[in-house]
Amino acid sequence: MIDLRSDTVTLPSPAMRAAMNDAELGDDVYGEDPTVNQLEALAAEMVGKEAAMLVPSGTMGNLAALLAHAERGQRVICGDESHIYYYEAGGASALGGLMYHTLPTAPDGTLPLNAVQNALITLNDPHRAPPGVFCLENTHNRCGGTVLPVSYMEAAYQAAHAAEVPLHLDGARIFNAAIALGVEVRTLTRYTDSVQFCLSKGLAAPVGSVLAGTTSFINKARRVRKMLGGGMRQAGVIAAAGLVALTAMVDRLAEDHANARLLAEGLANLPGLTLDRSLLQTAIVRFEVTAMDASSFLKSLRSHGVLMISMGGTTIRAVTHYGIGEEDIHTAINAVRAVLKP
Repeated sequence: MIDLRSDTVTLPSPAMRAAMNDAELGDDVYGEDPTVNQLEALAAEMVGKEAAMLVPSGTMGNLAALLAHAERGQRVICGDESHIYYYEAGGASALGGLMYHTLPTAPDGTLPLNAVQNALITLNDPHRAPPGVFCLENTHNRCGGTVLPVSYMEAAYQAAHAAEVPLHLDGARIFNAAIALGVEVRTLTRYTDSVQFCLSKGLAAPVGSVLAGTTSFINKARRVRKMLGGGMRQAGVIAAAGLVALTAMVDRLAEDHANARLLAEGLANLPGLTLDRSLLQTAIVRFEVTAMDASSFLKSLRSHGVLMISMGGTTIRAVTHYGIGEEDIHTAINAVRAVLKP
């Protein structure tokens, strides 16, 4: 089965398995796991922050950031297509007493800066919930893996700081963004107060994400992580795979981007599909099925040995990743062609 549903389905590399087996361990809740400490130090350095914290998932990392940045009754300003708003179970409201203030998301994943500036204004009005934290997403999942450019990140960061509101970046796939732009990841993350990124997506670790920021912020976030049930013990078993992810799996993301372009080119001219190649920047390929309903398309595609996923309505998503090669892409294209054949 060629599984293109997500880059979360990756299996750990042989080097990761070996590192996990041989990892030096301790109790991370006491701060005594040397492999976790090494991972957190490396991660902080790579994204240009003072400190970092390993968490089980990106959702927990984002939630810990929001609860560390903002107080109950404040607003989380984010896009209406953002992962934080769309896919994270309303955690900021349910567990943190925070209010989502959504802004319209452009097809490229940006939020209009004039709307951002208006949302960031703190009014001396007891009727209004004050802004607590401003969130961006890079790359943007629901927009098809689009990349926020450095210039936009800088402008958004300046707007947030002018309003004295912290900017948190959901950078689940931030290394994909850096590879696509041909820059170091810290070039993007310098325009953030905190950033969360996943080890378990394109970087192919089996589990784990990292939250990074100032030392004082991470100290607050550690308490939130504990409150959320995320204190782990001999977590070096996880961290060992994360170290391999950061040292050996970043540059190979370019292969995923190339395979995504190959897939998009193969699908673009098939009758019964529409695909906007101008929005293809990383490893996520989105297209619309016009010849049949999406559920029937996906069911039939599965019978041909290929898995993709619905993003709602007629939209289908395919994600290239570690373990998927060029031959798999050609097989997937042929499978889609067979499904659409009258």
